[in-house]
Amino acid sequence: MPLLWIILILCGLGVVGYGVARARAMASADGDSRSLHSLPAYYGWNAVLMITVPAALVMIAWLVIAPQLINMRVLASLPATMAEDAGMRGLIMSDVRRVASGLSVALSQGVLGPGQIETLDPATTDIRALLGGVGVALGADVDREVLAAAKYFQVLSGRASVWLSVVSISLALAGFAYAYIRTNRDFRARNVVELAVKWLLMLASSVAILTTLGIVLSMVFEATNFLKVYDWRAFFFGTVWAPDFRGDSELGLLPLLWGTLYISLVALCVAVPLGLYAAIYMSEYAGPRMRSVAKPLLELLAGIPTIVYGLFALITVGPLIRDYLAQPMGLGESASSVATAGLVMGVMLIPFVSSLSDDIINAVPQSLRDGSLGLGATKSETIRQVVIPAALPGIVGAVLLAASRAIGETMIVVLGAGAAAAQFHQGLGALVNPFEAMTTVTVKIVSQLTGDTDFSSPETLVAFALGLSLFVITLGLNVLALYIVRRYREQYE
Repeated sequence: MPLLWIILILCGLGVVGYGVARARAMASADGDSRSLHSLPAYYGWNAVLMITVPAALVMIAWLVIAPQLINMRVLASLPATMAEDAGMRGLIMSDVRRVASGLSVALSQGVLGPGQIETLDPATTDIRALLGGVGVALGADVDREVLAAAKYFQVLSGRASVWLSVVSISLALAGFAYAYIRTNRDFRARNVVELAVKWLLMLASSVAILTTLGIVLSMVFEATNFLKVYDWRAFFFGTVWAPDFRGDSELGLLPLLWGTLYISLVALCVAVPLGLYAAIYMSEYAGPRMRSVAKPLLELLAGIPTIVYGLFALITVGPLIRDYLAQPMGLGESASSVATAGLVMGVMLIPFVSSLSDDIINAVPQSLRDGSLGLGATKSETIRQVVIPAALPGIVGAVLLAASRAIGETMIVVLGAGAAAAQFHQGLGALVNPFEAMTTVTVKIVSQLTGDTDFSSPETLVAFALGLSLFVITLGLNVLALYIVRRYREQYE
């Protein structure tokens, strides 16, 4: 049974359970809701929780665990020589799932009958052309082992779907019966519902923590696989980035790290002053009419897709910087440069700084301003010596958000700064020249994972090491920001 149908059945049982439990509670009180322990709605919601929550938890666990078990059994059915390492196993299972999906599509469209799937043979049938005819593209021809694994995958997936339907609906019916039996005038339905909601809220609050933990662990495991096949000293301290999928790659982190930090610094040098000054003007000087126009216009910049900013950098900003700055000064001949990407990215980051800083400055108590003005300070002195220090923690948070956004940007860098890593062998002048083309860590993560790549090769696994390095950098920025905030808070409290 499709998952959507299971969800619809559970929702239907929940609606029926709500009405039945509420009616039973009222019947036990002879129609007088005042003699009930809880409001009638609580009895209905208790039934809904009993029906849906256990079944939903089992479905979530099933959807997480069942694919892993199916993959293990399918891989175990393959010849040992086909799955010698983790990267090869991943590629094989990708092909198996794609072929199994194609067979299901062909069956649903009537191209193949149920009996024909069992008799398919790569020796007599072009499986790749057959599945291509139903819109499922395969990168290579399908051999006998992969086809057999795909058929086995379909069988196991079908069994898992049946068992999921049976277990989920059975749990829902059991919950319905349990809620119906417990429902009476003395049942403390409100306490049960509030406790269940409390646990659901706790579960929701832990999602962010568990997601972060899962992201970190996935990167750590893959980065560990990379460091097993590539020297960690050559990665962390290497000054050359020259990947080659044929072998003999030089995968130094420093050129990409320098490009990331340099472009982000240029972007922050544009965004922070402009954004902060705009926030000060809107919160302290602008009238209500000007504020109602300026603030939405600034925030509109945050809604523009980054690919549009990238095109703007490629077509307009890059040629202008090249023609009017780089070439006349003899510092560059290319429209792709650090200055191009940094300037456009800085414009994109202005609303991140201005909007948050504006809200923080407006949250500063008016009494602080009135006290400063009453002591004889001018408006500018009040802003500089009272308002900004009081709002500094929030402003640092806004700058940190902008910095994280700059470090993780990809499209603007690709179109504005190019895809070439910094060249350390050209000397310090080339490294600090803002009109040189450079790229960032995020751009290379995308390029290393794009295309038909071998996930067991260091040229692909390096993407996870780059991602983990980027995570550590942003974590360091957070720690630094907390230190700055605490120091200034102690000074002004």
